[in-house]
Amino acid sequence: MPDISRPPGRIILLNGASSSGKSSLARAVQARIEEPFWHISIDHLRDSGVLPTARIRSGEFPWSAMRDAFFEGFEQSLLAYVRCGNNLVVEHIMESRDWLLRLVRLLAGQDVFFVGLHCDLAELERREIARGDRRIGDARRDFHQIHSYCRYDAELDSAIAPEANADRLIAAWHARTKPSAFQGLLAEAEPAA
Repeated sequence: MPDISRPPGRIILLNGASSSGKSSLARAVQARIEEPFWHISIDHLRDSGVLPTARIRSGEFPWSAMRDAFFEGFEQSLLAYVRCGNNLVVEHIMESRDWLLRLVRLLAGQDVFFVGLHCDLAELERREIARGDRRIGDARRDFHQIHSYCRYDAELDSAIAPEANADRLIAAWHARTKPSAFQGLLAEAEPAA
């Protein structure tokens, strides 16, 4: 049970296509913001060896059967972190409106600052190839869908240096108003009584 005398943490949630610069922006925010923020992402879990990656790649464990539980578990962990008083900069890709609304409902009542990170398609595809650790085509798929059903508290262009974007994001976070984008999305997601 979380310590109720400790205030809950806050979330800065970054949504952008694969290879859009979310990790660079998150690191820049973490290095510049005046409070301690954890940097959390799916990539951190994948790269740390949490998943039985070799057995997934071999087909022994079908990723399609594990994927939904993995992402839902990741999202549930965010709520646990903030309830215990941890501030988070989270990278996530809102693959569908249903994913977004699931997260909106889960984090209802939490302080979530939702940021859209945009990147030119040609640049996304260049980065995707240069990285060498992404499935070719994911950036294009994301580019055409992930921002279409989102409403943001702030929007940034990854053509700008991560440090400059971090300064813009932090200034917008300090100047944020209510209702937040997540509060507005929750009102849309919940049926009227």
